[in-house]
Amino acid sequence: MQTISSAFERELLALIIERKKTLTDNIISGVAVTTLERYREQVGRISELDEVLSMFDDANANVNKKL
Repeated sequence: MQTISSAFERELLALIIERKKTLTDNIISGVAVTTLERYREQVGRISELDEVLSMFDDANANVNKKL
């Protein structure tokens, strides 16, 4: 049986990955790149999502150590 926590974890991970893909696609297609400042903002958002994914992995590792 799947717990609510693991379902939440999987859904959150999927949402983060999808958001990162959307931001990346917007940069590649030029949709989000009207100025250099806007480009930097979008790249910063992608970088932050990478950091969140890294923290997600660290949190999972810490929880698994404690169980």
